[in-house]
Amino acid sequence: MKKSLCIICLAIVATFEIHAQQYKIITSVESIVPSGIGRSRIIDAQEEKDFAEYTSEQTEEDNTRNKSKRGNIRVKNFEETKLLNFYNIAGIRFQNIAANDAVTSSKLTAMAADGWELVFVSSAVESDAGDKDGQGIFITRYVFKKD
Repeated sequence: MKKSLCIICLAIVATFEIHAQQYKIITSVESIVPSGIGRSRIIDAQEEKDFAEYTSEQTEEDNTRNKSKRGNIRVKNFEETKLLNFYNIAGIRFQNIAANDAVTSSKLTAMAADGWELVFVSSAVESDAGDKDGQGIFITRYVFKKD
């Protein structure tokens, strides 16, 4: 009887599919270029890449460089959602920030509805470095997982 029960339990456990978690990163890039001439977007890659194809291991005995071509690494299929720039001609535009928050919230809600769980958020700024720079972005990466 015990043997039969053990065999049945093992058979049931063996039928469960073992799978790893999936991760997905969504990135928002918001322009902080004065006069509103920058571009702001939410970017969502629509294809997968295997990091192992673009990875080499450096050792003391073998320091051969990675020969991956940039064109092979690039993602050609992605979703691009337009956002508004933080600045316009008059300066910082709070309505634009509120609009971006609403659009980003909608994207995050759609991801949650598709079964993705937001697990981490990371932000960074590359700001205008003076009169001759004219560059600046606020970037946020949203890391999701799905079982």
